[in-house]
Amino acid sequence: MSTQSTPGIDDAGTTDHPSRSDGFVRGISSVIGGPLGDHAIALDRPAGRERRFWTAVRIVLALTCLTLALHWVQKSPCQDGAWQNNVQYTRFCYTDVLALYYAEGLNEGKVPYRDHPVEYPVLTGYFMGALGLPVHAIGDDDPSINQGQWFYNLNALVLSALAVATVAVILALRRRRPWDAALFALAPALVLTATVNWDLLAIGLAAFGLLAWARKRPAVAGVLLGLAGAAKLWPLFLLGPILILALRADRVRAALVAIGTAIAAVVLVNLPAARAYPENWDRFFELNTTRPIDWGTLWYIGRYLDGKVGNDPANLGPFEWLNANIPTLNTLSYALFGLACLGVAVLALRAPRRPRLAQLGFLVVAAFLIFSKVWSQQFVLWLLPLVVLARPKWGAFLAWQIAEVCYFVAFYGELLGAATSRPVFPEGVFVLASTLRLAAVVVLCVFVVKEILHPEQDAVRATYPDDPDGGVLDGAPDAPWIDRWRRPTTTSEQAPVPVPTT
Repeated sequence: MSTQSTPGIDDAGTTDHPSRSDGFVRGISSVIGGPLGDHAIALDRPAGRERRFWTAVRIVLALTCLTLALHWVQKSPCQDGAWQNNVQYTRFCYTDVLALYYAEGLNEGKVPYRDHPVEYPVLTGYFMGALGLPVHAIGDDDPSINQGQWFYNLNALVLSALAVATVAVILALRRRRPWDAALFALAPALVLTATVNWDLLAIGLAAFGLLAWARKRPAVAGVLLGLAGAAKLWPLFLLGPILILALRADRVRAALVAIGTAIAAVVLVNLPAARAYPENWDRFFELNTTRPIDWGTLWYIGRYLDGKVGNDPANLGPFEWLNANIPTLNTLSYALFGLACLGVAVLALRAPRRPRLAQLGFLVVAAFLIFSKVWSQQFVLWLLPLVVLARPKWGAFLAWQIAEVCYFVAFYGELLGAATSRPVFPEGVFVLASTLRLAAVVVLCVFVVKEILHPEQDAVRATYPDDPDGGVLDGAPDAPWIDRWRRPTTTSEQAPVPVPTT
């Protein structure tokens, strides 16, 4: 299909216009006069030759800055650290960044891992120390400053810069579809959770890793994904789709280079803390091993539906039994995630056309969240860049974001109720919000799978000939064995059937 004949692509075949190509945007555009007209399209310039200041790229970057500014305002009631009368819950402004400045001993000058165990992977711990220890040193010299507030604002500035950099990466990967990045820039989840934790550190590094892969630099991609995995583990899951797609395209060497450098990066970053302070370094893994069912997960919903939550071992429902037998819960959670990854691999190999990297990456990370026993409020950020790259369609995206906002409100109600011992909502309201969030992510997965099976419905492939994120995979033919494995030759195809003669 040529891009010149595709609805929503300009005359030069370079830029997608959502008011024409996206059914949802086309429908709501009627409020402001309808889809973009031919004359407006004619004024567009190919990437790199714009003549107007407010180009799509600059508008999206400005919107990202505006969203992050709104997030900073939303968190401002908590910045002084006083948190009287549960203000962190009533104003929805709680953030681990400020709380852990004190809980991790940074306000006392404690060096992460050396002086205090840290509950996060090492690069996040190093990051906390790199910003927190200078703030403590300044506070020692000037007791009048609020160290916690300085620490939060410094983190907010760096994490916001990483969010802007992530949008810039999306724009670089989608030069013909710059408005796709507006999904990330305007996401309500970004407004609400950008600095709840340090997740944007891993997201920014992972985004640059995907960019390096797309630019056919597998070694650099591996290093960046490894660093991202040393901050939060989930970016390492992207290496699986890279390997599977490389198998299908017979480009295994590049995938092995990326995997090898990623492993090397993870080991080198972890080694100093693991060797010098093994017990403090192991705190993250210990917590993940011993942690029970957390709020808002599939397992939490199951506990509620059991109707048998109690302390009587003879009367435990299956999910409550799992909560009391955490090793079994861990095994089941990992097994379900492993089966989901196996399913994604089979899908990737048997699909009529090789899937795009972002599609498989989204499915794998979403599967991890769906089956995990922990699904913190800010984990929504993990999926944001992946869903933008995998399925840049506004309708289902906004439905998912609405579900996330509902969960966010219900979650803070649950926190306030736990803090005051007076429930804000009935427990069923929180479970319903958790179920809606889970269902929204599952629906997005179904849509992505559908577009993998029917690539003609893929919005990105309506603009690009193959996979703009694929790097060495982009435009590569399938390995010869794929067709034989995907569509086994039938007896009738092996030899022609002789036609009887009279």
